[in-house]
Amino acid sequence: MIGSRVKKYRKEAGMTLSQLAEEAGVAKSYISAIERDLQHNPSIQFLEKVAAVLNIDIDQLIKDESLDGDWEELVKEAMDSGVSKDEFREFIEFNKWKNNNQNE
Repeated sequence: MIGSRVKKYRKEAGMTLSQLAEEAGVAKSYISAIERDLQHNPSIQFLEKVAAVLNIDIDQLIKDESLDGDWEELVKEAMDSGVSKDEFREFIEFNKWKNNNQNE
């Protein structure tokens, strides 16, 4: 839900409800209602203001594209072990090729 993402990014930014409301120029009570899922359809203008203050893309508030914990841990482990982005992409391409050839 949008409310949980607003709350997540607000907390990651180290902001209180009051700080976000003041900087975004919106009512604190409205942000609170959004975060608690009492309001379900915030306006695009509201989302733009909040996203700008939180320094994130509005898409991050609208879409839930986060990785689950297991995938996040695997990606971190790959990064820590020295796997480069190019090596990771090569593996993905190889895996796609392998899967396509197995289906023939």
